[in-house]
Parts: sequence; C-alpha cells; structure tokens
Amino acid sequence: MRIISVNVGLPRTVEWSGRQVTTAIFKQPVATPLALDQLNFTGDRQADLTVHGGPDKAIYAYDTAHYDYWRQHLDRADWAPGLFGENLTTEGLLDSEVRVGDLFQIGTAQLRAVQPRFPCYKLNVRFDDPQMVRRFTQAGRSGIYFRVVEPGVIQAGDPIELVEPADTTITIQTLFQLIRARQADADLLAEVLALPHLPARLRKQLTR
Repeated sequence: MRIISVNVGLPRTVEWSGRQVTTAIFKQPVATPLALDQLNFTGDRQADLTVHGGPDKAIYAYDTAHYDYWRQHLDRADWAPGLFGENLTTEGLLDSEVRVGDLFQIGTAQLRAVQPRFPCYKLNVRFDDPQMVRRFTQAGRSGIYFRVVEPGVIQAGDPIELVEPADTTITIQTLFQLIRARQADADLLAEVLALPHLPARLRKQLTR
C-alpha cells in the first residue's frame, strides 16, 4: 500500500446550475512533503464545517482501484488525482478491506480509519453531473475518512503501514452498506455500536 498523491485545496466560489456555490472539493496534487495537523494538511480547508471536516473527517482517502472502476463508467478526459475531493489518492487501501479503527502509519503521521463518505451535492458540482451523488452511492465505493492520531508529514510515494489492526471484522464498506440500508440485523448493529472508534455522530444516527 502506498500514497500516489497528496491533494489540497481552499474554498472557492463557482457557478453551477445557475447559482453560486462555495466549495473546497477542487483538490490539486502537491509535489512536496506536506505537514498534517489534527484537522488539515497545510493549504487545505473545508468550505462548510457543519458537514465537512472536523476530527472524524480530517483526511479523506480514495483508491486508484476506484478510479479504474469510474473510468469504465464515466466519459471524461480528466482523471487527475484529487478528482473526488480526496486528500490522499492511494494504492491498495480499499474500504472493502480496511476495518473501522485500523491505525496506519503514513510518513511520520498516524491515521485511524473511522468512517465512509456519503457525499453532498458538491460532488455533482465537481463532476458537472447532477446524478453523480446517486451514482457514487449506488457504486458503494465510498473511500475512507481518517482521524489524525499523530500529526506529521506525508508525501507522494510514502508507504502505508498497518500498525494497529482493529479488533473487529467490520470494514468501512460494511458500515457504508449498513447506513445506506437504514436497517440491520440486531447482532450486527450491536457489534457496530460497540466499536470503540465509531464517530459519535454515526453512533447517534445508528442508535436512532
């Protein structure tokens, strides 16, 4: 597993569907090592902190395997890293394999996988496609949100090392499917709610 690209971006206002939208989803690759604090890479921010960012959505990773899938399903010329608004474009770090709570060493930083992504309409803006959020959700290729356990420096080419496996079989994809379905076997739901690193907002949502 390794980092293909580190991508950052600041909020900008764009016109989409006849209105002005402020978004930081337009991420660009950075060639130099980047410092990471508890919430952001240097040079990266979120536009709407009510639904983006924060400790449980500090860093978003999306894998090249997902890019391969989308190339077969979308007709576009631009497939540069950061297209999905991810901070880390990865190789071999799949949401179908990474468990909720897995802790990774990347560069000098440590990141813990905590939840999947459910995109807002700004993914539609990024792709200039009013159906992109629906396509993304149906594909079940959510990517991974990380909590920063140890700030540090990350750069393209860094290996991704699992340093503390989570004591569970619940993957990020399992959690995505559970939340999307809005129903679950009682035993599975109990197991998910017992996860020590489950974000508080998701715990509240699943309890309801």
